[in-house]
Amino acid sequence: MDDRTVRLALERHWDASDASDFNAEHEIYREDAVLDYPQSGERIRGRHHIQESRTAQPNKKRFTVRRMIGSGDLWVTEFILTYDGMPSYAVSIMQFLEGLVAHETQYFADRFDPAPSRTHLVERVDAVLQSKLRS
Repeated sequence: MDDRTVRLALERHWDASDASDFNAEHEIYREDAVLDYPQSGERIRGRHHIQESRTAQPNKKRFTVRRMIGSGDLWVTEFILTYDGMPSYAVSIMQFLEGLVAHETQYFADRFDPAPSRTHLVERVDAVLQSKLRS
């Protein structure tokens, strides 16, 4: 697969994720795909189990992609995953094999306020992010 084709597949994946279209969301994975969540120590094996774990998740989820970068078989997506209105910043690292995701690792981080020592140096992007989250 060329980079343009992979990017289009990733865009379809994240759009389907945002729409809670669980079938379309998981078309990008190989049958034997592995999904790791290092912060909770979880590993889920197989496309069916990955899809089942996400289908069973009771929260209302929204996905806002901030950036996708990659080439060849390695792609990284930075996104905001909002559970029931609470944003969590996330990174997905996907390794492709024969045009489908063979391994994905997702990292999550909660938002925090800037340290007082650097507030005079930062530009707040909250308003921009909040407007994206509402749409």
